[in-house]
Amino acid sequence: MAGCVLAIDQGTTSSRAIVFDSEFHPISVGQQEFPQHFPKSGWVEHEPADIWTSTLRVCREAMNKAPAGGADVSAIGITNQRETTLIWDRSTGEPVYNAIVWQDRRTADFCAKLRADGLEETFTAKTGLLLDPYFSGTKIAWLLDNVEGVRARAERGELAFGTVDTWLIWQLTGGKVHATDATNASRTLIYNIHDNAWDGDLCRHLNIPMSLLPEVKDSADDFGGTDPELFGRVIPILGVAGDQQAATVGQACFKPGMVKSTYGTGCFAIMNTGTKPVKSNNRMLTTIAYRLNGETTYALEGSIFVAGAAVQWLRDGLGLIESAGDSQALAEQADPNQDVYLVPAFVGLGAPHWDADARGAMFGLTRNTGPKEIARAVLQSVGYQTSDLVEAMQADWPEAEKPVLRVDGGMTASDWTMQFLADILGAPVDRPTVPETTALGAAWLAGHKAGIWPGPDIFSNEWKLEKRFEPRLAEPERAKLLAGWQDAVKRTRTTQG
Repeated sequence: MAGCVLAIDQGTTSSRAIVFDSEFHPISVGQQEFPQHFPKSGWVEHEPADIWTSTLRVCREAMNKAPAGGADVSAIGITNQRETTLIWDRSTGEPVYNAIVWQDRRTADFCAKLRADGLEETFTAKTGLLLDPYFSGTKIAWLLDNVEGVRARAERGELAFGTVDTWLIWQLTGGKVHATDATNASRTLIYNIHDNAWDGDLCRHLNIPMSLLPEVKDSADDFGGTDPELFGRVIPILGVAGDQQAATVGQACFKPGMVKSTYGTGCFAIMNTGTKPVKSNNRMLTTIAYRLNGETTYALEGSIFVAGAAVQWLRDGLGLIESAGDSQALAEQADPNQDVYLVPAFVGLGAPHWDADARGAMFGLTRNTGPKEIARAVLQSVGYQTSDLVEAMQADWPEAEKPVLRVDGGMTASDWTMQFLADILGAPVDRPTVPETTALGAAWLAGHKAGIWPGPDIFSNEWKLEKRFEPRLAEPERAKLLAGWQDAVKRTRTTQG
């Protein structure tokens, strides 16, 4: 059992911890959901205490379930919901406000003002990102300007900012370490991905004191050791990456041109572009895939805000299904003669449209449309949105051949959904034998840094295919479906272009 690693996977709706053995197999799991808070339309928050206490609980659960009570765990890796923003007191560890979640749209007007002031190109050139409420920077500015006393305390150096990884590192180390990794830093809107440093000019544009910011480390690095009271001993934290970058690593997408797509609450596709950033002309994001031994690997990323969340809406909002797994059975029974499209812009549209004000809509309804057709439209919306991303990536980087898409996340368990994805992409879709690729990526970073897991080449050779979905849809039918989807998106958008 030598070489076990504990991976913390702190997500949007739940916290999980998984112990992996030296053969990269998950051997024990702890998981706990926690509440979501929606104080106003478009606002999404988490209680910082819920993030921490649920994480600690699942870590202890996973270790207790592992052989010898987790005594063979040699390192911890952390992966996390990205862009979610927290600020807390450096002395007491007390948060100044709830965590503002990545889905939150409260800073849409502020982003619009920055764009109107002609600043988007300035931000994009340095960060690879667009001016959108999705990212952390404008969330930090909102906390400084809207929570009483916070700006003054920040300017006195009393407060600390962090994304969820930083919050967990702070808690795990008993407040000794205030750090993040390059992948999470690259999602803040204030980190220069070319210089690999916080950017003073961008901080000034957002009026953010740089004293708030954590130290930025490699994705496989020394992030300190855990407080011995937590697990009965000190365990080093040696790997950190945002969830989508961790999945990229877990899918062994180490070569330029490889693409993975993760289907959770949202959907996120990442294409490895190597050691040089590729500038997007199609409103994709240029971001950091990982940083190892001081060398940065870049990626193009497309972010879809609603994927699995649309299935949750079927269950919780409409009451059409009792569990997420029921959606496939309904979709399979849908009337093939009805072309119903759902554009799930419940919190705006992400890449490549970036329309914060768009809202969800359904098109093609007839008197005979019912739960089956709506369920099919929900599952198909994921495929259509992914097609938009892959098409934009290929336009940005034409030398990359049409990729085989490596997929992971809860929705990939549905064969029907994955087959439709392959059909609408016109490309193969590969599902791995280990579905927990996000946690596996965090575990590999930590295990590799600890010297107990192999390097990228050997790890890549261990990646195993569970099932490949080959496209079966005739090209005319594929083109017809995509044309209907593009028309639906156009009707939904509040801005064109």
